[in-house]
Amino acid sequence: MTPVTGGSGTSSRPDRAVWTRVAPLGAAGAPLDLLAARIGRRHYAPHVHDEYAIGVCVEGREVLRYRGERIFSGVGSVIVIEPGEAHTGGPADLDGFSYVALYPDAALLNAALPRRHAPHFRAGVFDDPGLDAALRRAHRALSRGDDPLEAEHHLLSMLNALVGRHADPAARTANDAGPTRSAKIARAVADRLAAEPVAPPTLAALAAELDLSRYQVLRAFREAKGMPPYAWLAQHRVARARTLLDAGRRPAEAAAEAGFADQAHLTRWFRKVLGVTPGAYRTGIARPCPSAHRAKAHPEQPCA
Repeated sequence: MTPVTGGSGTSSRPDRAVWTRVAPLGAAGAPLDLLAARIGRRHYAPHVHDEYAIGVCVEGREVLRYRGERIFSGVGSVIVIEPGEAHTGGPADLDGFSYVALYPDAALLNAALPRRHAPHFRAGVFDDPGLDAALRRAHRALSRGDDPLEAEHHLLSMLNALVGRHADPAARTANDAGPTRSAKIARAVADRLAAEPVAPPTLAALAAELDLSRYQVLRAFREAKGMPPYAWLAQHRVARARTLLDAGRRPAEAAAEAGFADQAHLTRWFRKVLGVTPGAYRTGIARPCPSAHRAKAHPEQPCA
């Protein structure tokens, strides 16, 4: 759920976001990222997540574009975006909206009710009051960070309820039927762009390599990825920059190594994809939340 500057809302309340990373819950687990945000005048850029994005609207209404449909979420609505699924969104009303979200990997969800494939959710928005409350409890406990055992309990209980009540038990993955022609074209284009993020090939060059027209490449890529090649490349660069920041690189260094023109270019796209600046993200993964120091350094990004 990624805000990008723009939109015609007139909410006078400032946009706010805080990104937090918590330690692995269990010996074999992976770190878990959390987000708490207030969006008044922004709209999300098309983007995907490597993990599940599971959130709940806590104020106002959001409108999303997901799997080709326009859907709305209000207070208490639980949103589930699957890994690799392109989506956009933003405030549905002039007053904006607020939400909290967490980003567990597929292994964590699959452990709730073991199955052949990672859990699949046909709908992107659920109205489930009990699940809404459980998600908010888990997010709050994880954000506090003062009792890991309690946080783990609330998180796993919530994920168990989500998968048990809303996952499609008979769902087949796209890989079962084999990749479509559009998916094959998109994979070839994405591989070329990922191989040369600093000086990527032109659309004409990509089309020539595939013996296709530029229009055919654009159509196939958008059908398979849900966004045009330039937007996918920007996301790939952000993912690379995020890895570099995780490793301790400064934003200027991450920008250069990821293929951005400069730090300002990185910051612009980082906010479009993650909703926070590279500096705020780096602070969020380095310190537990809440933090009096962070509250002073980033007053626009309070904890949930």
